[in-house]
Amino acid sequence: MSALIWIVRLLLFLFVLLFALKNAETVTLNFFFGHSWDAPMVLWLLLFFVTGVLLGILAMLAPLFRARRRIVCLKREAEALVAAPASGGGNPQTGF
Repeated sequence: MSALIWIVRLLLFLFVLLFALKNAETVTLNFFFGHSWDAPMVLWLLLFFVTGVLLGILAMLAPLFRARRRIVCLKREAEALVAAPASGGGNPQTGF
């Protein structure tokens, strides 16, 4: 299984390397106020891909932390419900 993973990694690396070699032309990005940057196309693609990944991670942080807080709250409620009948000594279904 480990050898298969390394073969997949090697193929992916070769694919990315060949893609970079095919897209080595210089591209000019024109910004506002006459600013422009020249760089290889593969560098721009990598930059925008990484930026998209980072923005996606940032977008997922708020829901992730909200879900973690909710899980902690629900665990506390579950522990309280489990501990309550043991300390009360009564039947939790009838209330006596």
